[in-house]
Amino acid sequence: MEKKKVVVAFSGGLDTSYTVMYLAKEKGYEVYAACANTGGFSAEQLKQNEENAYKLGAKEYVTLDVTREYYDKSIRYMIYGNVLRNNCYPISVSSERIFQAMAIARYANEIGASAIAHGSTGAGNDQIRFDMTFLVMAPGVEIITLTRDGNLTRQEEVDYLNKNGYFADFTKLKYSYNVGLWGTSICGGEILDSTQGLPECAYLKHATKEGPELLKLGFEKGELKSVNGTTYQDPIEAIQKVEEIGAAYGIGRDCHVGDTIIGIKGRVGFEAAAPMLIIGAHRFLEKYTLSKWQQYWKDQVSNWYGMFLHESQYLEPVMPDMEAMLESSQRNVTGEVTLELRPLMFQTIGVDSPNDLVKNKLGEYGETAKAWSSEDAKGFIKVSSTALRAYYLAHPEERK
Repeated sequence: MEKKKVVVAFSGGLDTSYTVMYLAKEKGYEVYAACANTGGFSAEQLKQNEENAYKLGAKEYVTLDVTREYYDKSIRYMIYGNVLRNNCYPISVSSERIFQAMAIARYANEIGASAIAHGSTGAGNDQIRFDMTFLVMAPGVEIITLTRDGNLTRQEEVDYLNKNGYFADFTKLKYSYNVGLWGTSICGGEILDSTQGLPECAYLKHATKEGPELLKLGFEKGELKSVNGTTYQDPIEAIQKVEEIGAAYGIGRDCHVGDTIIGIKGRVGFEAAAPMLIIGAHRFLEKYTLSKWQQYWKDQVSNWYGMFLHESQYLEPVMPDMEAMLESSQRNVTGEVTLELRPLMFQTIGVDSPNDLVKNKLGEYGETAKAWSSEDAKGFIKVSSTALRAYYLAHPEERK
């Protein structure tokens, strides 16, 4: 009888290592280990993943590089929208998981797999992101989650692997990390205590510069195109360059507290120099180049867009509609923004844009009026106050 094929979403960590071995050895599956890379794995890590997958019993190993798709279909819209969940977190992991799941589902369909397995527990958001995506993109394919269904402990998984001749350094570290193109998340340790923040040792990148230093970021229609005067054809390379510069100052650190999809509160630490610098510069440029109501309505749409990404609703049909609005809003968001970097912080300095609305022939704020007279101003103010005056004439007792 031909063995059934299962695709394991393989990160190389303990849960997915256990899953590969158990399904191959105990359940008799033909295991295809697939690592979906959204920019967080080095070449060395991917090579090690491949070696380990075969040691664990996989029939095939494949790296699915979806970094480009992740940028084209998510990151650029998050930049257009200045998306920060709760005005804090650049939803690094939230958005990554969707594209990893889609890549795994496509691969499972391609090889005719009868099942897909992942290592999520029953207490987090990732189980929802993976399962929902698989249900839509690979209908009828069984979803296997050994860690979740068996409520397995790390020690139980380690003991099983060791018993079957697989030894690796699965020492339980104080912190767990998820590294990607759009930032690094940090869980565990002090994160679990609401009264504490993360110590310096918890971060992967540390400030090595004392500064100050100027950073110039150039945008064309909302998309990052240049860093310190150097033009990049590939925006992914531009993001990586900004990360390199900003990480040397330890910029982009914070702790995010928010509502999980399953309904409990969650806390995560993160370091995301490139997202915070790029979004900070982009938002600053928009203040000069967008109209009042463009900014207002784009903020409303952006908030919903980020929420839907976080809550595993990327495949909801309204998402392309929101993306169309976000992209349209960027038609005049072109220019170069100057930032000043210092250890653990940055500030916006100035903007040079051909679409700068501060520069106009009508007037200079707080200085001179060129397009209206003093009588025009007084008439405008009087008419604008009509509704207020009418109300307080009717309710004089409410005047403060």
